[in-house]
Amino acid sequence: MKIDTQSHGAVTVIKPHGALHQEDADAFRESLTDVSSRSMGRFIIDMTAIPFVDSRGLEVLVEASEQMDRSGQTLKLCGTNETIREVFEVTELARLFEHFDDTTTAVRSFL
Repeated sequence: MKIDTQSHGAVTVIKPHGALHQEDADAFRESLTDVSSRSMGRFIIDMTAIPFVDSRGLEVLVEASEQMDRSGQTLKLCGTNETIREVFEVTELARLFEHFDDTTTAVRSFL
């Protein structure tokens, strides 16, 4: 899994490419941990390049969100496709995350 990271002022945007599933979930979690340790605590995961998420991928997202909440950091999501939105709704995890249509809107939500 390729993971791009960009800074938009005090906001860090993390953009993984590829499915967030069992094989890549731990590498993604490690990348999130690394980025969170050297940033200002405002994160967006741009999910436009993630076609689907399996149960392990969901687990990593929930764990990351909870860990960031405990440390005073914020994690938001943007660009989720219809399939992933349905997975969040069916699993009742949608309420755990703020969701935005695009990166610009998500970045502006921190202002």
